[in-house]
Amino acid sequence: MNYLVVGTGGVGGSIAGFLALAGKEVTCIARGKHLEAIRRQGLHLKSDLKGEHYLPLPAFTAEEYAGQADVIFVCVKGYSIDSIADVIRRAARPDTLVIPILNVYGTGPRIGRLVPGVNVIDGCIYIVGFVSGEGEVSQMGNVFRMVIGARPEQGIPTDRIEAIAQEVRTAGIKVDVSDDINRDTFVKWSFISAMACTGAYFDVPMGEVQHGGEVRDTFIGLSRESCEIGRRLGIPLPDDLVGYHLNIIDKLDPHSTASLQKDIARGHQSELQGQLFDLITLGEQLGVDMPTYNKVAEKFR
Repeated sequence: MNYLVVGTGGVGGSIAGFLALAGKEVTCIARGKHLEAIRRQGLHLKSDLKGEHYLPLPAFTAEEYAGQADVIFVCVKGYSIDSIADVIRRAARPDTLVIPILNVYGTGPRIGRLVPGVNVIDGCIYIVGFVSGEGEVSQMGNVFRMVIGARPEQGIPTDRIEAIAQEVRTAGIKVDVSDDINRDTFVKWSFISAMACTGAYFDVPMGEVQHGGEVRDTFIGLSRESCEIGRRLGIPLPDDLVGYHLNIIDKLDPHSTASLQKDIARGHQSELQGQLFDLITLGEQLGVDMPTYNKVAEKFR
């Protein structure tokens, strides 16, 4: 298989780097000085799991890329989805699978509506990965887990998705093929929202969430409120979703922060809309009491 990674930030760069280290054929879509540095020196991967490497990968802007791929990983921020529809349309053959790996819920159907006729399934990822310099991405900690799956109405055979999962596993990435991708992408949205909003509100790394007190209580409150949204949507969530979230948080590198928090600190565009305000809007529509989310929102409105 050959892979196209659209968006070579912390997540996309880590995926591309791990695939390249395993000898897979992978091409990156990036932009600006980050792209220039990748072309000049290769993708600089600094990984707690794989060490430090300079990886000579083909890299293009979305407008320049003229190839096609068997698998397209979409790793852009939620606010950039509309801008990558054209490159997906051009890069996809009839048998290509497009796998969005984003931090907002419902991206598979959303991208599918932009590129009708292309097989866009769904996915999510658990990783601490970020751009640490021009042409450089860092992966922190021991958590690197991807969940992928098709929605039932798509009729895509599970063994087709499993073949991709097995190839990606050989690159050192844990991959689960979901039996309910709608559930699993909601669980990730719930988790990353609680993690990112807690970190951004207090401006602290995840070690402060691990230690307890008001910071951890805020994370728990956000998790409970988003969990209630899921239940009212009829999503079959785990019995103890809050405990599940805490288990993940407690495994993260204590110095790690969410990308939303990094973007806010740098004055960059962030995913506050998708990870904070969209949850509040949905909760209000469903009649969910959201005191913790509204407390956080007051800081960013």
